[in-house]
Amino acid sequence: MPDALIEEDFGELQRATEQLEVERLRRLAEIDKRRLFERDGHLSAASWLATRFKVAWGAAREQVRIARGLEEMPVVRRALGEGECSLSGLRVLSSCREADPEAFRTSEHVLVEAARSHSVRDLTRVAAYWRQAVEREHALESEEKLRADRRLHASVTLLGTVRVDGMLDPETGETVLTALGAVLDAEARAGGEDERTPAQRRADALGEVCRQWLDGAGRPTVAGEHPHLTVTVGAEVLPGAPPSELDHVGPVRREATRRIACDASLMRVVL
Repeated sequence: MPDALIEEDFGELQRATEQLEVERLRRLAEIDKRRLFERDGHLSAASWLATRFKVAWGAAREQVRIARGLEEMPVVRRALGEGECSLSGLRVLSSCREADPEAFRTSEHVLVEAARSHSVRDLTRVAAYWRQAVEREHALESEEKLRADRRLHASVTLLGTVRVDGMLDPETGETVLTALGAVLDAEARAGGEDERTPAQRRADALGEVCRQWLDGAGRPTVAGEHPHLTVTVGAEVLPGAPPSELDHVGPVRREATRRIACDASLMRVVL
């Protein structure tokens, strides 16, 4: 196929996919409104969607939330139908509506026009300015409201990995992004071939920031000890010996234990 035809086909498929997704969301909203999920014993449409169609729980909740909001956004629905607003733009506009439904109702035309003419990144900035203006108009303490929404979840999975999810206020978020960016910039200046994905580089950068803080001389003490990575190993480093364990994530392979033990202090403990 010629290059131009491939691009044309992709554009048609992209538009068709987004139109199908909009129709799917409309029907999801109707299922939620009619509470059809109760027939299968579910307490919510999100639970029904996650269980029946193997959708991730977080994604299911987001889809139900957007589907509900779309019912109250006629201008957005029209822009989606005309192909002038993307699904990514819809997510941004849905967040605006959730922040203040009444203010969104009066500003919907303006925000949709911004979605038509701006990239998603710029639309996100427009939405942030809009939210600040609305909060000022209602005499809200915007910083305190944003800080009240902050949260961070870090949970250990069955495989021993750690899942991180959260929401940071603007100042804390900027601090985290600046620290991650500093690590990434230092790695880029060091040169060398890097086959990691951007997400993998950010994950490694977060670990490096935490390690540098734990290595710092000024970190606080807990029960007379400076907190750091703790590994519990068996007395005999032989095949069949008890597995090594980290405090939070549990058993780890012996290779990881040896790597950590290269620069460690030892404490003998009788269990």
